[in-house]
Amino acid sequence: MNNTKKQNGFSQRIEAKEKRILKEKNKPKRSILFGLGLLGIVGWSVAIPALLGTLLGIWLDNRFHGKQSWTLTLLFIGLIMGCLSAWYWLTREDKEIHKDEEEKNE
Repeated sequence: MNNTKKQNGFSQRIEAKEKRILKEKNKPKRSILFGLGLLGIVGWSVAIPALLGTLLGIWLDNRFHGKQSWTLTLLFIGLIMGCLSAWYWLTREDKEIHKDEEEKNE
């Protein structure tokens, strides 16, 4: 009876490992180009809002003359929005990586 329990436990471990191996084989591999692409997404997600804020600020400064600088204000807001966007992308990728590692450890 004790021997049967050991065999069942052994069979279950083998089955779990086989499932993990098959899952990894079917999963697309991430190359160095994926990392560079992610770096590009992060860079552009910061640069584009900052650039758009600057352009809008220049337009507003030329249109409505005042004491405050719309260019600097909107550049700062664009940078904040871009950094938040980059943080979102990186957090999402980090969660996915940790989820994959947890599945491997099970």
